[in-house]
Amino acid sequence: MLFRALFALAALSLTGAAHLPGIGEPAISVQTQRSGGPIDPEQAALRFDSADLKFEVLPETEQLKGVATLVFTAKAPLRRLLLDLDRNIAPSTVAIDGSPLPRSAFADPDGRLTITLPAPIAAGGQVTATITYGGTPHVAVRAPWDDGMVWSKTPDGRTWFATTAEGYGCDLFWPCLDFPTGEPGRVTLHITVPKGLKAPSNGKLIGVDTLPDGRITWNWSVRQPNTYGIALNVGPYEEMSGLYKSRFGNQIPMFYWYLPGEEAKAKALFAEFAPTLDFFESEIGPYPWGDEKLGVVETPHKGMEHQTINAYGNDYAKAPEGFDWLFQHEFSHEYFGNQLTAADWDDYWLHEGYATYMQPFYGRWREGEARYATMLDDERNKIANLRPIVSGKARTEEEVYEIDKGGPGQDIYYKGSWMLHTLRNLIGDKAFLDVTRLAVYGRLDPKPGNFQPRYGSTPEYEGFVKQVTGKDYGWFFDVYLRQAALPELIETRDGGTLTLAWKAPGDLPFPMPVEVQVDGRVERLAMTGGKDSIAVAPGAHIVVDPDSRILKRSRAIEAYQAWKAAQARKRQ
Repeated sequence: MLFRALFALAALSLTGAAHLPGIGEPAISVQTQRSGGPIDPEQAALRFDSADLKFEVLPETEQLKGVATLVFTAKAPLRRLLLDLDRNIAPSTVAIDGSPLPRSAFADPDGRLTITLPAPIAAGGQVTATITYGGTPHVAVRAPWDDGMVWSKTPDGRTWFATTAEGYGCDLFWPCLDFPTGEPGRVTLHITVPKGLKAPSNGKLIGVDTLPDGRITWNWSVRQPNTYGIALNVGPYEEMSGLYKSRFGNQIPMFYWYLPGEEAKAKALFAEFAPTLDFFESEIGPYPWGDEKLGVVETPHKGMEHQTINAYGNDYAKAPEGFDWLFQHEFSHEYFGNQLTAADWDDYWLHEGYATYMQPFYGRWREGEARYATMLDDERNKIANLRPIVSGKARTEEEVYEIDKGGPGQDIYYKGSWMLHTLRNLIGDKAFLDVTRLAVYGRLDPKPGNFQPRYGSTPEYEGFVKQVTGKDYGWFFDVYLRQAALPELIETRDGGTLTLAWKAPGDLPFPMPVEVQVDGRVERLAMTGGKDSIAVAPGAHIVVDPDSRILKRSRAIEAYQAWKAAQARKRQ
């Protein structure tokens, strides 16, 4: 999410659009653009029980109508509801517990919908808000890096539409709590589209209704979706399906919705679903949404981890590793993002670091260490080390993804991946996978039906490492997560002695063990206190960290990155 651009245009009415909105139109407010960060106390007082969302997609005018019935339980006394909803699709009516409110009782000036309740709600009380809204929703500039609606056409000129909302949040097209822990317990979707179009979405299909005028309503139900994971997808899709027999005894429906005329390519991608599932179930644990589906839909944007309906727009690209990285990456988020959701954007390395590491880890599972090393090497060259990965404070999505706002940017992907690679080599495969299971499921013995979606954080993850290993690895996370620069390994050879010393940023302790290959023989130095020595024969050939098990500073990579940047500037 490194690119943001907005262009101002007044919102068009539902009754008659003068022209179709262009890219970046209509403009959204600062409030709508903001996702996450410190949570307003009034919103923190809400437990989001359920949402029933009725959508009508209007391709001819590129507009959206909606009716949202939202059920909340008060965790503290409430006098009003504070929700998030883009002003471009502002509400026309609001009812509380079935009773319409006067227009003066609700307002949505800048994307923060405030509803004054007819009577206070006591702690433990429940309230139902029914919100009718609609308008011209914001069109994405460059989805999925910039969010909003993506209106497109299939090669034969038919409607092809999708939503993305990771960066700006769910309030782009439905009233919600736009922060990571604002997940509703269950969402039911009713998506009405023109005749001849399909609307694959989240969760389990509960019915398709044909209306008297030929329009079609697709009805879906999904449990505890990630706040940005709700997605609308509309097109003249063909459907491919199958059933995966899980090693845990259950059967998982698999679906792929693709554009007409692509059956051969679609079959090749669909053939990757079962092996990918098998990898995750064998290495991590049960697929979290086996009672719903593994769903993928072809979209007019690159991709996104929409829960049980992952967006795919990689154009069936081929790669030397023999699998589609984008499908595999977005599928990883079913575990790291949808099942395990970071409680705050500050901890989003839990999503992206793990999902990025799963590509080389899958390559290793399929083909062995050479493939693993090759894929990791490609990731290593992309680590920037400009900002610490975590700040220890609540942050918005933009404050994490954008370098100019102080965020680590792509390092939550590549540096996070390499940190996990280093951790696995440090504590061993069994401990690493046990830590991963605790993070994903909250338990070491996950089975279908004995776990629920959960929120995680960096301190909790560190606690899991300590729980599994019996050791405190705070020094490891202090350097890799809370410092921008990488530790540097200083080598000194004096006669028959090789001395290695870690120089960590901020002079922090860093007792990372190091392997040394001396004339083909590998020895492990404990590096207690961050320094150690080994006797070597004069003229011995030495390779430090011969299998690249440790993420550390590389002056060669820094020079390479600087050279590439200079070449790019010359081409501008």
